[in-house]
Amino acid sequence: MNQKYIMGVILLTIAPFTYACSGNRQEGKNTDSIETTQTCIDSTEIKKEEVPYFMKTAEYTKEDSTLVVKLLNEAKTERGEENPMLYFGKKFLGVPYVAHTLENGDVEHLIVNLHELDCTTFVETVTALTLCDKNGLSTFEDYCAQLVKIRYRKGKMEDYTSRLHYFTWWGDDNERLGIVKCIYSTKKPFTAIQKVNINYMSKHPNLYKQLKAHPEFIKKISEYERGSSGMTYYYIPKANVGGKQSGPLGIVKDGDIIAMLTSKDGLDTSHIGIAVWQNGRLHMLNASYVYKKVVLDKNTFYDYQQKQTSQTGIRVFRVQ
Repeated sequence: MNQKYIMGVILLTIAPFTYACSGNRQEGKNTDSIETTQTCIDSTEIKKEEVPYFMKTAEYTKEDSTLVVKLLNEAKTERGEENPMLYFGKKFLGVPYVAHTLENGDVEHLIVNLHELDCTTFVETVTALTLCDKNGLSTFEDYCAQLVKIRYRKGKMEDYTSRLHYFTWWGDDNERLGIVKCIYSTKKPFTAIQKVNINYMSKHPNLYKQLKAHPEFIKKISEYERGSSGMTYYYIPKANVGGKQSGPLGIVKDGDIIAMLTSKDGLDTSHIGIAVWQNGRLHMLNASYVYKKVVLDKNTFYDYQQKQTSQTGIRVFRVQ
């Protein structure tokens, strides 16, 4: 049985709720009960007052913290010239798909879970490892710090409303922080423009555990939604994702984050994954709801998208 390590508070498992896996910008107007607590950092190495807040309340297993350090240390000698997003992403092949792993507890806190992933937490996990690798960082606290920056508005974890629930928020915020760059063009294959209209969370608060428990959060979420609605972004329509690597679609590189846009009312994005080129055709490395695990899909990305009737195309982001 895995032990959950939490600093400062003990959290009990609570049934999860539906978490919206949502995503050149033009201005246009997801256990058992907790068994123990343990500090995340050796107190002989760091003074208590220096421990960041996100570490004081972090929830993780010993297996997770050990794995993070192992992966980062192995990468120093194993990765070579391989794209770090692909290198780390493939380390999670076969890990079970589990939704709503971020919804434990009543107070927002950093949750680290590398043994159960959904599409969003998979990409966030791989991105945080990549940032550590690129910057020569190798401790568990380093990894957690990067995860906070990626997951929360302006890189600061506050309450539930500070989490970047929609991918539009995630992309814009991480681009402002210089973590990712939105890849786009006004030419092929970017031949369509998305006009954002997000309001799913504020219109369906009963689907979100935290919004049911804290109705005062709804107003803030709604304000953020309105702030993004009306924004426009160039994207690649799904008719164009079947192109060859040697053609215009080659602007998408191995390791890029691909966000699948949706026509579903009130949402912006329905799924995210990592781009992989194989035999000149685009494929996707992702935590798949269909396969119930992390996979490198043997089907081309074009074939995948044509079966998704509500998906309209993709936006593309590259870790800097």
